[in-house]
Amino acid sequence: MKKYSEMSREELREEYSALKKAYKDFQYKALSLDMSRGKPSPEQLDLSMGMMDVLSSSEDADMTGEDGVDCRNYGDLEGIPEAKELLADIMEVNPSNIIIYGNSSLNVMYDFISRSYTHGVMGSTPWCRLPEVKFLCVVPGYDRHFKITEYFGIKMINVPMLATGPDMDMVEKLVSSDDSIKGIWCVPKYSNPTGNSYDDETVRRFARLKPAAPDFRIYWDNAYTIHHLYDHHQDHLIEILAECKRAGNPDLVYKFASTSKVTFSGSGISACAASLNNLEEIRKQLSIQTIGHDKVNQLRHVRFFKDIHGVVEHMRKHADILRPKFEAVEDIFEKELGGLEIGTWTKPNGGYFISFDSLPGCAKEIVAMAKKAGVTLTPAGAAFPYGKDPEDKNIRIAPSYPSLQEIEQAAGLFTLCVKLVSVKHFLEDASLAKTGKTEEKESTETA
Repeated sequence: MKKYSEMSREELREEYSALKKAYKDFQYKALSLDMSRGKPSPEQLDLSMGMMDVLSSSEDADMTGEDGVDCRNYGDLEGIPEAKELLADIMEVNPSNIIIYGNSSLNVMYDFISRSYTHGVMGSTPWCRLPEVKFLCVVPGYDRHFKITEYFGIKMINVPMLATGPDMDMVEKLVSSDDSIKGIWCVPKYSNPTGNSYDDETVRRFARLKPAAPDFRIYWDNAYTIHHLYDHHQDHLIEILAECKRAGNPDLVYKFASTSKVTFSGSGISACAASLNNLEEIRKQLSIQTIGHDKVNQLRHVRFFKDIHGVVEHMRKHADILRPKFEAVEDIFEKELGGLEIGTWTKPNGGYFISFDSLPGCAKEIVAMAKKAGVTLTPAGAAFPYGKDPEDKNIRIAPSYPSLQEIEQAAGLFTLCVKLVSVKHFLEDASLAKTGKTEEKESTETA
């Protein structure tokens, strides 16, 4: 198909008329589809139903952990040993570097920011007593990360996400020159929303950062560390804790993960991995905050998976459900938009999202049109601090929750909205250009 940028004004009008008709046809279908969040589908949640049967209510049920602690009672503040071993294998770290928390790693990250704000980091001045605190935010990125720092009044600075990871030239320059910069949000593997993974050089440069602030920390949210879509086309990530230790920066990173999209999103288990120095400080705070997290749930996870091999096999089943949905979106995007030069999109090997970039200035209108026809998308700009995409072009696509048939309908409508808004964009640009030339001519003649 001819590129819109190469069409005459008359051709654009004809195309717009045809697209408007197709859009009305979609409206008549009265769709009601939600692609706004990366939620597991019911079929994915069903994969973990066997976990409900691994513990019994019988009198002789074994509720004791490997260390002899009754998981129904107090004890094991940092998690039962077998759960620490399982999560350590998932996170590729030593169990001694792990603390097990509740169901949400986002909650853990909130706590870390809150503790730093009120009590500081390893003896440094609490952030609340400083004139200004800043955080680096890789964009497009995870909206819930940005909401945390926004909530605490922390100034957020955009750092562009490249195919290889964050713009490390920018990161290194800012971190080394400004001691008010206290951290950076990272989703290093199958990142939200691009699906890109940091390459080896990026991870090594992170580990070798020389922050001006002694309390600077990398918030390494490895949420999608085992969420591959393919067996043979997987992204691989250098383990950041080991790399920081090699670089002489052992305390530089907090690493987070959870089973939220592995088992049940509302009742998984989460963990933080960090250096022994960091963990010592965290334990002091944790012992005041709680007597312990849900060890029965930890035991249930371990009994269900047994070990990391059980987790790997389980994630293959997730991939079998997710992969056709991602491929359907990518195929429809290519068929409907390929070669038109009105949008680009990522093709990730894992994770939960596809990132779409429209022509600048079009994203909000595309999302609004899709919603008007029955498909709810993540709000345009959500992947940027304060919800403001400077170019108004990024849209996060979340294919996980709807059925394959619904995904195909939603992707078809989405591409139609992209075309409609893009044609309108070209028509308005042509009109503005013509108006500008006319005004210029009239101005010249008047002079």
